[in-house]
Amino acid sequence: MNEPITNETFLLYCTKHYNCYCATLEDFQSDLDRIKYIKKLITRYQVSGKLKERLILNHIIILNNVFGAHAASRIIFFKLRKQFSIIKPFLSQIGILPTHYYNIGEKENIIDTNIFLMDNHVIEKLRDL
Repeated sequence: MNEPITNETFLLYCTKHYNCYCATLEDFQSDLDRIKYIKKLITRYQVSGKLKERLILNHIIILNNVFGAHAASRIIFFKLRKQFSIIKPFLSQIGILPTHYYNIGEKENIIDTNIFLMDNHVIEKLRDL
C-alpha cells in the first residue's frame, strides 16, 4: 500500500492506482495534468496573493476520485512537496490528509504531516466555502 514513489516509479504508481477502467491514455494524461494546473494556481497565489480555491479544490477532488484518497494524497505530496503548506488545508478539508507519508522520494522515509504549517489565508478562504 505504501510502495515507494520516486521519479522513476511515478508513472507506474499512477497507472497502478488509476481507477477509470474505461478511460483512454488521453484521459489518464489529462487527469495527471491536473497536478500541473494545481501547481500553476499555487504559484499564481504565491506571486499575486489571489487564490482560486474552488478551482484547486475541484482539481484535488477529481484526483481523489480517479486515484483514490490514499494514492491521490501521496501523488499530490510527491509532486507539490514544496507548496505543501498551501495544499495541506485542501487535503484536510476533503478528509484525505494522512498523519504520515511513507516511502516518498529516493530513500525509505516517514514524513510527519504535522511538521508542515498551514497557510492561514487558505484556511480562511476554505472556511468561507
